[in-house]
Amino acid sequence: MPTQVEKAELFRTYHAQPGAFLIPNPWDAGSARLLSLLGFKALATTSAGFAFSRGLPDYGIERDVLLGHLRELVAATDLPVSADLENGFGDDPETVADTIRRAAATGIVGGSIEDATQREDSPIYPLAQAAERVRAAAEAARGLPFPFTLTARAENYLHGRPDLSDTIRRLQAFQEAGADVLFAPGLKSKEDIAAVVSSVDRPVNVVMGLVGVELCVDDLAAMGVKRISVGGSLARAALGAFLRAAPELSEHGTFNYAGEAIGSADINRLFQRAAALADGRHPG
Repeated sequence: MPTQVEKAELFRTYHAQPGAFLIPNPWDAGSARLLSLLGFKALATTSAGFAFSRGLPDYGIERDVLLGHLRELVAATDLPVSADLENGFGDDPETVADTIRRAAATGIVGGSIEDATQREDSPIYPLAQAAERVRAAAEAARGLPFPFTLTARAENYLHGRPDLSDTIRRLQAFQEAGADVLFAPGLKSKEDIAAVVSSVDRPVNVVMGLVGVELCVDDLAAMGVKRISVGGSLARAALGAFLRAAPELSEHGTFNYAGEAIGSADINRLFQRAAALADGRHPG
């Protein structure tokens, strides 16, 4: 099993290599282990997917619960893990910095801080405050004994503010504040994504798995995107299958959904291989 320092250094190299790389988002230890078998270079957590697994809406998780979740995911895989740290679990920069330090202690090698307040009346922090929060996160990250990769997120498009100019200003301010990777979730068009990439000097993450967006990895790499995550879409895909199957039981009393389910022997073999891989044994 590689050390946290080794994983952190490896994660950094992925952002410096040509092309784009995928960083899918497991929501529990099982999905993390399965993704580790499939050739991905790194994993990222999903606050939405984890909240759904706990029977809660997105942003319904307390910080200490999230930290426990991060420890479970790190223990489940030998891949580098970057964490969705929401807005740092507090408005003030000191709380954001503390979240970075506490999250780093779980074994993750990177994490994101967003500029969303989680308040309906004022969903996005003012730019100056948002940048100061990223600066505090960057200073905390630089004080760690390994190269923590800090991602700063501009959340306009997820909160009914599709203002590309303001989003770019925010990302540029976050770059100046010390972010290593920049991310504006919710961008859907080639033109908007290309505009963001050309306006900053840091690697850009985009999220795919959005309804109505038909861009592929090659398209995004050609635009200069460096990292591609999928947010809660894998968790939603799994829940979608569940919510198609369960009503068949309750409304029709039939079991046709089982025809699309993976066989018990097959999933057992996959988890046996995944456990061996996580334990440093040859998976066979």
